Amino acid sequence: MTVLIELKDDRSEKVQYDNISYPIYIRRGILSRYPDYAAPSHWHDDIELIAVLDGQMDYNVNGEIITLHKGEGIFVNSRQMHFGFSDSKTECFFICILLDPVILCPTLAYEQDFILPVVRNHNAPYIFLEPNNRWQRDILREIYEIDKCKGQKITPLRVQSSFAKIWSLLYENIPLEDNAAIAESDDLVAVRNMVGFIQKNYARKISLCEIALSGAVGQSKCCKLFAKFFGQTPNTYLNRYRLGRSLDLLRAGDKSVTEIAMSVGFESASYFAEVFHKHFCMTPTEYRKRADKTTDGPKKEQEKAMLLFGE
Repeated sequence: MTVLIELKDDRSEKVQYDNISYPIYIRRGILSRYPDYAAPSHWHDDIELIAVLDGQMDYNVNGEIITLHKGEGIFVNSRQMHFGFSDSKTECFFICILLDPVILCPTLAYEQDFILPVVRNHNAPYIFLEPNNRWQRDILREIYEIDKCKGQKITPLRVQSSFAKIWSLLYENIPLEDNAAIAESDDLVAVRNMVGFIQKNYARKISLCEIALSGAVGQSKCCKLFAKFFGQTPNTYLNRYRLGRSLDLLRAGDKSVTEIAMSVGFESASYFAEVFHKHFCMTPTEYRKRADKTTDGPKKEQEKAMLLFGE
């Protein structure tokens, strides 16, 4: 089943926590489940922890790309634009954990003295985790421990314990803030708002002017920020997001290509087909036929992967 990220009205991700009483999300992911092997750019207040179990993927954090291999991982700080992807369609099996820092705030003093200095550190939007580094290896170990305890009655307590260990390692080792990093955060806010606007309004016709206004920047600045953070124009980002949303609809088979084109925001079926072919080197109809023929194969491979990796 394809993974699609749902957004809230404030354009952050609507995280489906494992238990509504605890802000904890623990999943084992398969990159091929995402449209075109890429999650959409998104953000959330939660801390994100990724550990690669097998394969590899690229991870984009605020426009900077980090390649994650088996045994490596990444800590993504709160409210950062990020997504995992593979342009080469390389498979990746990984642990993804989202945790709200509020778990570590029994008193206001804890929040002010230990939580906010990390969350608000503009010099640490992410930390690459490699097993050859001692303190980063310790964080990876706690990620595995959190993953192993998923689904138990005592999970929230064990997660809180591991999260506290992770946080103490981050607090002791992340670099200090600098003024350049603080200035960079203004651009991040603008990009986050513009991407959120696209993801909430992709199904209708939207202009470059509207995208720029949503980020409170001019059109020229808008284009420069998309080039800096994503290496593409706002229109390219918009069309690729629309294409991603179209894939599940094509596989479902209950709508015509024209209906799908209209529902994801393309003005005509012909333009949809043109953009689709340019990106995927096949027409939407060809993709649908190929998906129908290969349904059983990928399904069996995913079932095998789920058995291997405990999905």
